[in-house]
Amino acid sequence: MMGVLNHLSTLLLLSLLLPALSHVVEKFSDVKDCEKFFLEGTTPNLPGILVGGTVQDQNRYKPICQFYKDRYRFATLYDTTNRIPVFSAYTFTGKVVGRPSQSWMIEPQLEDINNQHDMKVDDKDFPHNQQAADTDYKNNNKHLDRGHLFPCLYAPDDAAKRSTFTLTNIVPQARSFNQGSWSRMECRVRDALELNCKDANDQIKAYVVTGAVPSNNNTLKNRVNIPDLMWTAYCCYNNNLKQWVAQAHWSKNVQDTNKKTLTPETWGSLEGELKNSYKVDGFQVFPKNCPRTVILSVLEDETGRNLEGVEEVEPGKRGAGKGAERGAEKGAIRWREHQGS
Repeated sequence: MMGVLNHLSTLLLLSLLLPALSHVVEKFSDVKDCEKFFLEGTTPNLPGILVGGTVQDQNRYKPICQFYKDRYRFATLYDTTNRIPVFSAYTFTGKVVGRPSQSWMIEPQLEDINNQHDMKVDDKDFPHNQQAADTDYKNNNKHLDRGHLFPCLYAPDDAAKRSTFTLTNIVPQARSFNQGSWSRMECRVRDALELNCKDANDQIKAYVVTGAVPSNNNTLKNRVNIPDLMWTAYCCYNNNLKQWVAQAHWSKNVQDTNKKTLTPETWGSLEGELKNSYKVDGFQVFPKNCPRTVILSVLEDETGRNLEGVEEVEPGKRGAGKGAERGAEKGAIRWREHQGS
């Protein structure tokens, strides 16, 4: 009798543990350690795709709680039809310099291999019915890179950096765009997050969501959608200002010309851009306590003071402007003083 009870206890324990190990899920909220990548545990609202935390087409869109080396690293909503992520969500808590030499990985559970709870290094013998393969990106004649949504340079340690090298976190990105204006923007934002996103305990923490809008029929090797637009936004609490602050960027996924600069925008303006791209209304990237029309703008003043402040911007209007970008390019991140109410 005691043996039967022990066996039943073991089965009960396993039933409680297995859902925590699973990382292709029905809802991100199914895994508590996955919810933490979203501000207040609230996922973006994407009409027709993800509404109120529920995937609208569960055969096509798959929430992935990205699991690598014994823990969850970030969250991705993956489009198995286009074989690219809709978005990746992650927290920024500080950076570690360096880029590991890491082979590209895939998500076994997308191919119904459920006994594999970790990312797996891709190989040609692995099925790729629901996701991109590394060979899709190799030897392409369109000058496309494997473009990270959760950037390696934002990861807080070596294992987290390696976890970003999953093809479920990657889209085909125009090479000069990936290595040009998008890369420069990522570096500027990373520096801003380190300086600006500190809580009452002086700990760095920001919530970031980065996504891609798919094209209608532009594909890589007739398998992987080449997105039309890439976007990113962050929200964090600024203890000096005693308020939540936010910023967004986006750009068409085309080759760069003339070293263009991506200007900071409000995330309310980003939602308007997503409305235009998807031809549907109702987008919400962050919960409502994150300011939609207030932006932290980057400027260098004449005295070299380290200024902090916010600026209210009408939706669709540019934020910090050229002067701000020139200050950022110099490597000096200084915040614009708020004028007026």
